[in-house]
Amino acid sequence: MPPRLQLLSRASAAVTTHSHQTLAPFLYPCLQQHRNASILSELSDNKGAYNKRIRVGRGPSSGYGKTSGRGHKGQKQHGKVPAGFNGGQTPDWIVNGVRGEKQHFTTEMSPINLNKIQYWINAGRLDPTQPITLKELASSRCIHGVARDGVKLLSRGSEELTTPINIIVSRASASAIAAVEKAGGTVTTRYYTDFAVKKIRAGQMDPIHSLQSRIIMAEDSVEGAEIAADALVEERKRFRFRLPDPTSRKDLEYYRDEGHRGYLSHLVREGHGPSLFFRTPGTGSRSGKKGASRGGAKKGGAAESNRLW
Repeated sequence: MPPRLQLLSRASAAVTTHSHQTLAPFLYPCLQQHRNASILSELSDNKGAYNKRIRVGRGPSSGYGKTSGRGHKGQKQHGKVPAGFNGGQTPDWIVNGVRGEKQHFTTEMSPINLNKIQYWINAGRLDPTQPITLKELASSRCIHGVARDGVKLLSRGSEELTTPINIIVSRASASAIAAVEKAGGTVTTRYYTDFAVKKIRAGQMDPIHSLQSRIIMAEDSVEGAEIAADALVEERKRFRFRLPDPTSRKDLEYYRDEGHRGYLSHLVREGHGPSLFFRTPGTGSRSGKKGASRGGAKKGGAAESNRLW
């Protein structure tokens, strides 16, 4: 501690004992004792700014010396132990494995409700003037991740939907379709795969158009065929991959159904149903003899009513 000045100490005592006495203002700072303490020992980085790597086997003072935190002896000290390792005997996941039936034809879809879509539109996070696909829903964080089979539209909060939207999803409930069309919008269901979902979110695949969905543009006219060809050329420039179409009967029948607003419903002829197996009642003629139908099939090829499209 630095020595105090006798004059200043007497002056401060005089001030405390006799309040009527005054002291020169320039002596006030000298009345209190000051220490020039160093703060260098207290300096540190901001929390999370510096992560020090733990060095093991560098002596007992670090806390990770000698055995380096592995303990004494055993397989866990000498190397790694595989997950599920049970000492060399039959693993538990084989003895007591997953039991029960495995569903091979189940679909995994991310649900989205109409009230959330309207809330996102009101917040300016979705543009109702453009088609809303799974890419816009995922990029705007309206849904957190997209399942392997796409998105399913549900009708919760349908009374809150007031904006007409054009939405393209994998599937949609009947009540959701009715609510969107009541508001002046449209719903289109189309086929997606796990690979397609990943490439669409990466911007490497068209989320709407495929080869079969362009048939409606180039059905009968030469001009329409030229437009479709130009669209395909432009698509190959913009996207690296082409959006696939369904191949299984189950998916084909779903997306050929107008009730589901399937994108392949334009391929169904008027008066015919979406089924690829059952003939639509009243569309085919049945002959009384079995041989007549067989002979007609041999002579004239496949019957008109047996064609898919």
